[in-house]
Amino acid sequence: MGIFQDITTRNLTLDGAMGTMIQRYPLTESDFKGEHFAHHNIPLKGNNDLLCVTRPDIITEIHLQYFEAGADIVETNTFNAQRISMEDYQLTDCIELVNRAAVRCAQDARELYYAKHGKTTKKYIAGAIGPTSKTASLSPKVEDPAYRAISFNELKEAYFEQINALVLAGVDAILIETIFDTLNAKAAFFAALEVLEVNKLKAINKDNPNGDIALMASGTITDAAGRTLSGQTAAAFAISLGHLPLFSIGFNCALGADQLLPYIKELKKHSSAFISAYPNAGLPNALGQYDETPDTMLEKVRPYVTEEHVQILGGCCGTTPHHIHAIAGLNQQHARS
Repeated sequence: MGIFQDITTRNLTLDGAMGTMIQRYPLTESDFKGEHFAHHNIPLKGNNDLLCVTRPDIITEIHLQYFEAGADIVETNTFNAQRISMEDYQLTDCIELVNRAAVRCAQDARELYYAKHGKTTKKYIAGAIGPTSKTASLSPKVEDPAYRAISFNELKEAYFEQINALVLAGVDAILIETIFDTLNAKAAFFAALEVLEVNKLKAINKDNPNGDIALMASGTITDAAGRTLSGQTAAAFAISLGHLPLFSIGFNCALGADQLLPYIKELKKHSSAFISAYPNAGLPNALGQYDETPDTMLEKVRPYVTEEHVQILGGCCGTTPHHIHAIAGLNQQHARS
């Protein structure tokens, strides 16, 4: 049994927020620098991906909490682990190190889970790929709309380096997430397909259920008009990625479950891939905190499952293992025959 066979019989549960969980630990600058980055000349606190190297115990513990909560898929702690984002910390030379360490954390958590519960229910690891801190479609200079801070090829090369490290370390899927600019995402998927070709691997999807790696896309709606930051509707987002051998496509972040559902319904009309959703725990309050409890969120995501809009459901900002436990229970109640 693999991920394709599993998703044809039941909904899969994705994990919740990594950043929310990291914030619960009283971390200092020394936790982020550790021994490996001890002599780095600028502050590193807040670069959460580095904790895979400097505090793997914390990242492994968080992954294990999500597995114990019922998550079928955990995401590696690598949202910003490519050279474009790491350039802000002058750490462009540690991409392979961080990504391989991140996969080890997830693998260690999985082995701890299997040692306690056995391997009856298979658990999967998705390499998390964020959008980077730059956009290929929009100018950051209002006085120069033609200007671009980065090129397609620069994005592709940065993504290739990260994705190749994740694949060689042994992930089951590549999740290109929080897509606000589809051109960035196309560069990421171009790189992912190159990585698969170089390593003689095939994408898992409905046309090739026995492939090697699942390619997953997740965009983010950023305004009340239901568009991504680069201006695409849910339908346009799905159609623009329709040529790819996707395992799943969906939306995450920015919105709570009730606000996100209409766009998931629209996405479903325009894609033959499995549909995913991992909304925030509501909308942030005035202090930027998320107040939605697991029980409240459960009622808001219930239609996603009972009305069969998604096959993968999890949580984004503000969600915890308690939220994921509630979602996993919902998914288990509605297994497909």
